[in-house]
Amino acid sequence: MRSHYCGQLDTSLLDKEVELYGWVHRRRDHGGVIFIDLRDREGLAQIVFDPDREEAFAIADSVRNEFVLRITGKVRNRPEGTINPDMPTGEVEVLGHTIEILNKAKTPPFQLDDEQVHDDIRQRYRYVDLRRPAMQKNMRLRSQVSRLMHNFLDDEGFLEIETPMLTKATPEGARDYLVPSRTHQGEFFALPQSPQLFKQLLMMSGMDRYYQIVRCFRDEDLRADRQPEFTQLDIETSFMNEEELMTLMEALMRNIFKELKDIELPSPFPRMSYAEAMQRFGSDRPDLRNPLELVDVSDVMAGVEFKVFSGPATMDDGRVAALRLPQGNKLTRKEIDDLTTYVAQFGAKGLAYIKVNDAATGRDGLQSPILKFLPDDVVQTIMDRTAAETGDLVFFGADKTRVVNDALGALRERLANDLSLHEGEWAPLWVVDFPMFDYNEDEKRWDALHHPFTAPQSDDAAELEANPRESLSRAYDMVMNGMELGGGSIRIHRPEMQMAALKLLGINEEEAKEKFGFLIDALEYGCPPHGGIAFGLDRIVMMLAGASSIREVIAFPKTQSASCLLTSAPSKAGSRQLKELGIRLAKPPKTE
Repeated sequence: MRSHYCGQLDTSLLDKEVELYGWVHRRRDHGGVIFIDLRDREGLAQIVFDPDREEAFAIADSVRNEFVLRITGKVRNRPEGTINPDMPTGEVEVLGHTIEILNKAKTPPFQLDDEQVHDDIRQRYRYVDLRRPAMQKNMRLRSQVSRLMHNFLDDEGFLEIETPMLTKATPEGARDYLVPSRTHQGEFFALPQSPQLFKQLLMMSGMDRYYQIVRCFRDEDLRADRQPEFTQLDIETSFMNEEELMTLMEALMRNIFKELKDIELPSPFPRMSYAEAMQRFGSDRPDLRNPLELVDVSDVMAGVEFKVFSGPATMDDGRVAALRLPQGNKLTRKEIDDLTTYVAQFGAKGLAYIKVNDAATGRDGLQSPILKFLPDDVVQTIMDRTAAETGDLVFFGADKTRVVNDALGALRERLANDLSLHEGEWAPLWVVDFPMFDYNEDEKRWDALHHPFTAPQSDDAAELEANPRESLSRAYDMVMNGMELGGGSIRIHRPEMQMAALKLLGINEEEAKEKFGFLIDALEYGCPPHGGIAFGLDRIVMMLAGASSIREVIAFPKTQSASCLLTSAPSKAGSRQLKELGIRLAKPPKTE
């Protein structure tokens, strides 16, 4: 058995015999003395072998990087001038007595201190990549976050309860991963996108306070903060309103940030309505560290002859907004063209702008191709409303409200990142007062903005059915630095309200009984008022680690194409297995 981890050695162990296990991080031969940096999950220890111990010296001479070793020796001070203050073990070294090669290793596919290794290579040899100190640190941080979540919720009276992995497909907003049933051929389980319905059923069962750190699955397009399988902290409570639940969740997050990073988050977190967030920032997860804001100018553009502006300004679902970039005149034409290309991916047909060369001289101090289409009073109102000053650049978006918000909201973040405009380090926020529904223009129907079980702010089912466009929900999202960490809501707990909500979503009574009959039945057997939230554990750890992708804080992540390069999953199933499942694969269409 090891006596210590490599990273635990310090001057308190001087002259003590130690037994260490680990991997060869580096081997150096200095004039007949061999140095081995031995590495384990806690850090590095420098081991010295001299020729006096011939057998040990010969073995030490034969080892190479990533060999697995057992070493015994005595801790001593490093010679004067060789102390390494950048290492926790940098004051001491171990004089090696014995060395045993537990396993040899091929030359690793990359050096562990190489930061430029292609991501595909890292994923293919993930077991080597995870040996890197940075990844070990991230895995330790992830474990610490989970432990703090468990401890906090246990202390608050929550019960940890598991919910099924094989369940029924439900509309959660993304495609399900389906699992064929051998015993019920032609029928399928679905892997859960979340434990939503089961945790509501637990509240109906009298469990009162539930939590679970659980794996969830969504078959959706991937990006830096998404994976097909991910981990969330899932929470549900009975007899708590949104104010009480949000206050408790703030305390959880403050505890995590204080314990792990010594960061004091504000108390309480700021709150902002969905409508205000979209109006000012074009996003329902705004980064409050970013000082740039959208300014609405639809009213002043409604009467201009230039249809590019007046058209959206007079549309029911249109918007014209401005975004002032202080000292933006420094941007080159090429940089502005690049930004125009960037916003095009969000549906914007262009990116109009006005350069403010001299604010004191009015219109004469402005430069833009669009000025000739705008009257003097409109130009002056825009300059006043945006508080534009000499050297500024004012961008414009004019289109459907969704396009303007998406394009200028993304532009706002792009500018802040490119120009280092962020102020402060941490900016938590609750976004509240979400609409209940979002109108789907393509399919001409209502969609649930969160999910079909979110309670409206009105207790009147008839009022909800009569006015879905204006109905607000009892939902709340926790946002940090422009990233959604968690989202939740108070749930519908009366069957008539649940049926009304499903009806508005185009789900008739027969379909509702087929998909959610067990939930609707349960609502009729004494369901308490209840609500909950789910936090993305991967995202929280990514933020605390300062990583750019959640793949950096997941032990075995998938690629952007939802495949595993380590195990070559997904893979084809054998004909015998498919026959047992009653599945026949369609032949792919022939290509010319």
